[in-house]
Amino acid sequence: MKRSDIYFALVMLATFLPFFISADLYMWYKGFNAEHPMVMAFLKFAILSTLGEMLGCRISTGAYTTPTFGVLPRMVVWGLLGMAISMAMTVFSSGIPAFITNMGGGELVAAFYTDGVSWGKFVVALAISVMMNTFFAPVFMTFHKITDAHIAECGGSIKALVTPIPMGRLIKAVNWDVQWGFIFKKTIPLFWYPAHTITFMLPGELRVLFAALLGVALGVILAIGLKKK
Repeated sequence: MKRSDIYFALVMLATFLPFFISADLYMWYKGFNAEHPMVMAFLKFAILSTLGEMLGCRISTGAYTTPTFGVLPRMVVWGLLGMAISMAMTVFSSGIPAFITNMGGGELVAAFYTDGVSWGKFVVALAISVMMNTFFAPVFMTFHKITDAHIAECGGSIKALVTPIPMGRLIKAVNWDVQWGFIFKKTIPLFWYPAHTITFMLPGELRVLFAALLGVALGVILAIGLKKK
């Protein structure tokens, strides 16, 4: 274990431990999250998903960052992507239950909106997860891949945030064998479908936080994909 591993573990501990030892801090978090959900979505993804990518970088390269990694621009991009994810979760978690109700599944939807775990809640959560990850996730993942490449081309500098992204060239440069054959075909059905089913079975105020925590898993998945490449 390197010294950097200890520092990383301490950062992760410092991020979560206060919420477990201070009830007042946790209540403040719940209140602020309810009043400013998009601000919290930005912060959750900016911090947690960037840490996940750093962990993935550690797995694939042996170091938590590289000269072109760009921690700050990645945090900003992840924050913006987190807001988009929060929006998508709201849209799909409202729209899919409405569709199921129109198709005669009102009892399932009623169970979805109750506390606890039930078969109806699972079915509706699974449906939301499948639809969101089938139609939203591929676009999100591809755009995220492009922003990573753009940040790297800008040397990890903050100027990546104000430099126009050469979309056409970077889309062509994506390794579609990995993007389609691993990220889309394997991680979406085998990981993201069940992971987000759990997400949508959680209370509303915990969903975005859990989704951001999955960003840590995403970093590991991307590292595995890079090794396969």
